[in-house]
Amino acid sequence: MIEIRWHGRGGQGAKTASLLLADAAFNTGKYIQGFPEYGPERMGAPITCYNRISDEPIRIHSNIYDPDYVVVVDDTLLEAVDVTAGLKKEGAIIINTTKTPDEVRPLLKGYEGRVCTIDAKTISIDTLGKYFPNTPMLAAVVKVTGIMTEEDFLKDMESSFAHKFAKKPDVIPGNMEALRRSMHEVKE
Repeated sequence: MIEIRWHGRGGQGAKTASLLLADAAFNTGKYIQGFPEYGPERMGAPITCYNRISDEPIRIHSNIYDPDYVVVVDDTLLEAVDVTAGLKKEGAIIINTTKTPDEVRPLLKGYEGRVCTIDAKTISIDTLGKYFPNTPMLAAVVKVTGIMTEEDFLKDMESSFAHKFAKKPDVIPGNMEALRRSMHEVKE
């Protein structure tokens, strides 16, 4: 079983990305859980979301305290929240930032595992015309974790976007380009 904890701020799409990841994994035959945990429910407030993905039925129903992977959608949370709490050193942390993994590592309270970074803001603005970090972060998670093949993921997301954006099909190509580009621009 793979456990993932997401850290973001309200309105950035961390919840949506974690649920899309759960759907995509489910569509490849995995057992899944995807759920948020809210504090103050307002735009910009820190939120935490979780995923469990397994080849076997999942019988655990609690928050995730010792994740294999942590996703940080907003790098300002590195100073506000202990994002590496419980993070297994065999796993990885994936951070939306313009900094390199080596530049970010000193902010991670001694975390010794893999550090991956991606500039989700630039990718989002280039491909979508606005700042929606969740789409690039979703692709980065799939790339770093290897939960599914890139081909299966992209096929599933194209189908998901066709349904989600049925009334706005013009946004699908940009979202697909954001996914493809993100999978190739994750730094480790």
